[in-house]
Amino acid sequence: MFLAISGVLPEICRKKQFMDFPMFHLDWLNNRMLIAIIAIIHVMINHGLAVGFMPLITWLEQKGVKNSGRDQITNLDWDNRIYNMMKVAFIITTTLGAMTGVGIWFSVALVSPTSIGSLIRVFYWAWFIEWLVFVTEVILIMIYFLTWKSSNTSLRAKLLHIRFGWFLSLFSWITMAIIVSILSFMMDPGNWNTHKSLLNGFTNPIYLPQLLFRTPTAMLVAGSFGMLLVTLFFKKETELRLKAVKYVSKWIIFWAPISLLGAVIYYNSIPEAMIANMSTAVGTMDFNKYYDLMKYFILFGISSSLIMAIIGLYKSKWLKSYIVFFPVLMAFAYLGFFERVREFVRKPYVIGGYMYSNLLLEEDYPVYQQFGLLKNATYTTVTEITPENKIEAGRNVFAIACSRCHTTQGVNSVVDVFERMYGIGKPLDINSMASYIPNMHNGRTYMPPFPGTQEESEALAAYIRNIQDTGDVLEGAQSEGVKVSELQNTKAVLENKK
Repeated sequence: MFLAISGVLPEICRKKQFMDFPMFHLDWLNNRMLIAIIAIIHVMINHGLAVGFMPLITWLEQKGVKNSGRDQITNLDWDNRIYNMMKVAFIITTTLGAMTGVGIWFSVALVSPTSIGSLIRVFYWAWFIEWLVFVTEVILIMIYFLTWKSSNTSLRAKLLHIRFGWFLSLFSWITMAIIVSILSFMMDPGNWNTHKSLLNGFTNPIYLPQLLFRTPTAMLVAGSFGMLLVTLFFKKETELRLKAVKYVSKWIIFWAPISLLGAVIYYNSIPEAMIANMSTAVGTMDFNKYYDLMKYFILFGISSSLIMAIIGLYKSKWLKSYIVFFPVLMAFAYLGFFERVREFVRKPYVIGGYMYSNLLLEEDYPVYQQFGLLKNATYTTVTEITPENKIEAGRNVFAIACSRCHTTQGVNSVVDVFERMYGIGKPLDINSMASYIPNMHNGRTYMPPFPGTQEESEALAAYIRNIQDTGDVLEGAQSEGVKVSELQNTKAVLENKK
């Protein structure tokens, strides 16, 4: 920061700061909400129907061979019903699962390009290995599903098919194990900020606790979903159905307490600053007062599956599809709740201690606060604030510093935030907002510090008041295009380097 203190505009700003990328913005939904929705759906499919469901299906297929008669390769009736269960998982994972997986990359590249770029640089080789593993997983699931029927021609072929199932299960878990290191790194990079290496990033403090939670929880969700499919594909009151219910019940009973233990360990490993954000991370500011109920919701998510499994083990005939549906819903909601929290709890950072949720690097803040955010932005229509362009300047500041988490009129509207503070329906006071914005981080620690100057704070306040008065909507670059700052265009950069 010596260059900033000395009054020289440092080159580091132009290389690292957020506005090196044109804006994409969804003012009706909220940019981070777009990523969160896609990611949560993908995780529920990936964990529940891949990581957890594949070993369950393979285990059940193996039981068919073990319980077959001497003159049988497998119990064909049993095998056909397990195959139908696998078909459901195969269709969902290769359609909705695949689309949401691609959707994560697509949405993150649009909404958060700086953060994903940083993560790729840190985890390049880990991600490279993960893609190799993922491709192998795709090949294995195709082989496993498409050769199921033909594997029943001989015992050797059937045993080989089951082996493919176990390999598929292993590679599905390895894919998750690698990705979890990146997800946990975003929450707490550990000593990576001091020693920037892949090994330090991979072995972050939350990695093992989060993996310990996700693994048994994937198995639990898979067991609950598997129980629903058993009630749908096995005929009522038959010996096969009773046997299948008991097998899946044992699976759930085994994994449920481990999932609860993993949740406790994972929760206790989260940094205290993030724990303080938990009530907001669960929902929104409006949801804060209901936060305590979520503790019971977690317990209910596990206990409902456990109760279902105990009934299935001792009173197998009692389990019907309509009874099983609710525990299944709670199991997926339990997993989705934790994923929702992970997406939001790391505020004010998108990468803990390194990059704020507005995609500005923490180490660059002194430069922005001294020289101004607009002077360092590549894509802005204003570089010097005047009385005539104050609203436009505030609009640019909002786009750079606020629009990753806030909208003008949609979800988490910045106007709604200030109206809750100063009074619903009352005209917002520009001076009060301009005084509050530079200090807002002290009261709302889940928000990044304001990165601009006092003059930019006043412009932002004027813009927010203008939104309230006019109902203005912030359009993204996908609608409006972009304008390169006169200080950051090719000619200006070349002249500055001379």
